[in-house]
Order: sequence, then structure tokens, then C-alpha cells
Amino acid sequence: MLPYIFLVGKSCCHVFYALGVSYTIRQVMTSFQCDGWVELDGKKLSQAEIEEIARTAPETIRRFGGEFLFSFENCHARDHFGIIPGPGPKGVFMCNGSVRFFIEPDPTTLSLDEAIPIAVQLRSDEGVVALSGGVDSSLVAVLAQRECMAVGLPGSHDLLQARHAADMLGLSCTCVAITPIEIENAVPEIVAAIPKKDPVNVSIALTQYFIARRAGELGYHRIITGQGADELFGGYARYLSTTTLKDDLARDVAGLEQQAARDQSVAALHGTYLSMPYMDIRVVRAACAIPAEEKVLDGLRKIPLRTVAERYMPKELAWHEKKAMQYGTGVWGVLKKIARKNGYKTSVQDYIDHIDRVEHGH
Repeated sequence: MLPYIFLVGKSCCHVFYALGVSYTIRQVMTSFQCDGWVELDGKKLSQAEIEEIARTAPETIRRFGGEFLFSFENCHARDHFGIIPGPGPKGVFMCNGSVRFFIEPDPTTLSLDEAIPIAVQLRSDEGVVALSGGVDSSLVAVLAQRECMAVGLPGSHDLLQARHAADMLGLSCTCVAITPIEIENAVPEIVAAIPKKDPVNVSIALTQYFIARRAGELGYHRIITGQGADELFGGYARYLSTTTLKDDLARDVAGLEQQAARDQSVAALHGTYLSMPYMDIRVVRAACAIPAEEKVLDGLRKIPLRTVAERYMPKELAWHEKKAMQYGTGVWGVLKKIARKNGYKTSVQDYIDHIDRVEHGH
């Protein structure tokens, strides 16, 4: 049987079969470059180890996990979920424009409470944690035990909650207070950078922008985030009233690739990238194995994740209900005011379209 690859899709986790294509690689490689990080069977590899495998045992690349883009000669490879942006499709090794094989890490299947700590541990040898004070980022923060960073307008919910969470967890947290002027000045740069230019994506990207800017100023390259948890575990308020929860979750999980493209494009403006423990294949598998009705029940959301979080933090924090980042930081309210100030009283989208058209010629 040909090897298989688990991908996010309509029913959350689908199985696909890889192409059995033979290929050769020159014994001496030039211009080897690697962004992100690579693991093999749970062990992180150095760049020298990656290069040696690519030169002497390239079939092993099929099993690479992590978050990466590496290239050499006329070949390049991206990680399984495409967390690190770059040329070619996600989870594919290509040479001379042709697909050589799919990248299909197949670690041991774990329970959620086993998978999450491993996913965080693999990513926490460097970087800063983006902390909002919700269960997603708080769990990552307490497991990573690294410096944290929070962003928002002065007095905003996210700044206050992040400080409260950091104090409860005994963590250091840098709070980045932003101003309406900074937000207005950043909007054109963000509109130019992100793929999908609408109010929701712009307001979320604004929050990521200021986290990435401060992280870059402090010399960090990796920003460890809680992205993906809402989609995998049922965190959005709209899940409470839907009659098609399973389908909604599957659709939203499938949309995570677009979210990653948005977030990484903004992070790249400041020489940083987002690392996403909840998008580790071990965590995705564990989340997909949990029935939708166990994730959202009796007015509660993200139940499996909160249950794991209770092992590492006070119950009050594990079950805290937090606003979406664009609201919790205060960015959405400022963006609406900026649009009105510029003559767009009823449509933030029209203001975004104006910026895209006038300032960027689209």
C-alpha cells in the first residue's frame, strides 16, 4: 500500500495516498536554506542534519514534521499543513517544478492531554508567547514557560486579562499598549500585505501586526500562538446556536490555511513568524477524533481543551470566556472610527477598498 497523509478537509481529517515517484538529488547541494524548524519522530533536527538527510536519504523527508520551508538546487519543501508560507503547495516536496512526493509525518496517535504538551515543547526552545488571557494562549504560555506578550488599547479587555493570566501563572508578560494613530498608520501596510482584504481579516491582522512589531524589536523571530484552537475545539460564539455544528467545525478547520497565510504575511513584515502548537499533527488528530457534540455542550465551548487546561492552571482561568481578539484589544472599534473619519460612515469594507485602490493601485 502507498503511504498515506492526513490532511484537514471537509470531514476534518481525510486520508490521501502519496505519489510513488522516484527522483535523484545531486550529491553536492548548493544554496541550502531552511526557514522554521523540522522534527523527525519527535526529535528536532539541526540545519546540518536536514541537509545531510536531503543529500543522502531524501525519502526520509516524507516523514518530516514541524513548521518549515527549505530549498536547495531546484527543489523545495513545505510542512504538512503549510504553516510556513512559500512556493508550491503545502505538504509537498518538489524538484524542477514537479511533485516528487507528499510530506506525511505519521507520529504515534496520542490523546489530547498527551499531544498538546509535546506540541508546545517542540516549539518552546525559543521565541515569545502571544498571550491574550484566554484558555488557548494561556495553556500554551504555561506549558512553554517563556516570556509573554500582549497587545491592545490602554485599558482594553485583552491587556487586563493577559496581565491577570500572567500573574496567576507566574509568567513574565510585556504589555504593548497601542494608540488609534498607530492603528490608522498601520492599516495601509496591512491591506497591502494580507491576501483577503475584508474588515474581519484586517482587524485581526492589525492585532498580529503590533505583536509581531514588538517581538521583532525585541529580537524574537518565533511567536508562539494559540491560533487554530477555536476551529478545532469549537470556540466561536456562533457554535452555540448552530444546528450544523459538525459541518461548521469542518468548514472552519479547512479555512485555517487561509488564516495562516494572513497571519504569516503580517508577521513577515517584522522579520518574525507565527508558530502554532494547536496545528501540530498530533493535536489535530486528537481534536478530530473528538465528536463535535463533546466540544460544544450546554452553553459551554472548547470543553475538551478547557478540561486539559485545568491540569495546568486554576479553573477560573481555564473556563474564562474571552472576546475575539479584534474586540478584546479594542482594535475593531478604532477601525470603525477611522473609516467614519475618512468619510465611510456605514462601511468599513468601502474604506478598505479605498485604501487598496488608491494607495496600492488595485
